[in-house]
Amino acid sequence: MEYRRLGRTDLKVSAICLGTMTWGQQNTEAEGHKQMDYALDQGVSFFDTAELYSIPPKAETQGSTERIIGSWFKARGNRDKVILASKIVGRSANDWFRDDKGPTRVNRRQIEEAVDKSLKRLQTDYIDLYQIHFPDRPMQWGSNPTRFNQGAFEQAQDETPFAEQLDAFAAIVKAGKIRHLGLSNESAWGTMSFLAEAKGRLRVQSIQNAYNLLNRTFETALAEIAMREQVGLLAYSPLAQGYLSGKYLDGARPAGTRTTLFDRAQRYQTEGSEEAIKAYIALAREAGLDPVQMALAFVTSRCFLTSNIIGATSMEQLRTAIGSAEVTISPELVARIDAIHQRVGNPCP
Repeated sequence: MEYRRLGRTDLKVSAICLGTMTWGQQNTEAEGHKQMDYALDQGVSFFDTAELYSIPPKAETQGSTERIIGSWFKARGNRDKVILASKIVGRSANDWFRDDKGPTRVNRRQIEEAVDKSLKRLQTDYIDLYQIHFPDRPMQWGSNPTRFNQGAFEQAQDETPFAEQLDAFAAIVKAGKIRHLGLSNESAWGTMSFLAEAKGRLRVQSIQNAYNLLNRTFETALAEIAMREQVGLLAYSPLAQGYLSGKYLDGARPAGTRTTLFDRAQRYQTEGSEEAIKAYIALAREAGLDPVQMALAFVTSRCFLTSNIIGATSMEQLRTAIGSAEVTISPELVARIDAIHQRVGNPCP
C-alpha cells in the first residue's frame, strides 16, 4: 500500500481510504467490524466517516456509522493504528442533528456540539481530519453542482464568514479534539476563500469531492489548487455509486444494491451515462482488467489525489476494491481513457 502526505501536515495516509457510510443501514455492526479488520490488515489505515452517516440520511440512523467505528476501537484497542476522518454537516434544514432542533450551520456553537457528539460516538479523544461536509453558504451541490440557480450566489444573512469558521475550528484544534481541517463538496472559489483567510489561522489540508470516470470536473479548476496549494483530493464515489461496475446496465436493479433500495442514484442516470459506462467497461476488458479495478486505479493514479475513498457492502467487493491498489495504469491506457473522455465528456457532474 502506498502512503501519501495529507496536505502540509506530517500525516501519511494510505492511498486507499475505507469509506464507511453503508454501516448502519446496508451493513450491520459485525460487518463493519469485519471490513475494518480486513482493511487494516491490507494496509488501509485511513478511514472516513461523518456525523450524517449512515446513508441515506435519516434521524433514526444518524450517527450509526460513527458508533460502529467506536465499538470497533473499543473492542480492538487500536485507535493509534488508524488515521480517522469525520465531518460536520453544512447548511441544511434537517432538524435532527442539534439539540435545539434547529437548522444546521457551520458556526462556533454547532461546531463544538458536533465535535463533542462525534467523539462520544467514536469512543476516541481526537479526530485526525475533521471536514466541513458541505458548505455553510447557500449553494447547489451533489446531484449536479455545476448548475447554480441565481439564488445560490446571494449571501445569506446567517452565513458564517470563512474567517469565523476557521477561528472556531482552531479553538477545537487547540483543545486537542481535532488535528486538521478539510473541506468537502466545495468549489474552487470556496477553497481559495478558505486559503485566503488562512494566514495566521488554521489551514485547510484536503478537499473531499466526487471524482470518477464519469465526472472529472475536479480537473477543470480544483486540480491546480490541489497541486499548487497542497490541498489534495480525497475522491469520493470513485465507482460512481457502483455504476462503473456495470451492474446497473440496461436497467438492471440487483437486489440489495443502493439504487434498488433507496433510489438515490439519479446523479449517475443522466443522458449519455450508459454509453460512457459501456465504453469504459469494454476498454477494461480489452486491457485484461477488472472494470472496477481499472476505474479505481485510474482515480488513485492521479497526481492531485491524496486518497481514494472506496466503499463496499460485501467482503468480495472490498477485496476487489483494495486490490485495485496493485493495478498499474499505463500511459497507453490513460491515453485510451482520455480518448473516451474526449468523446463522452462528464455525463454525470
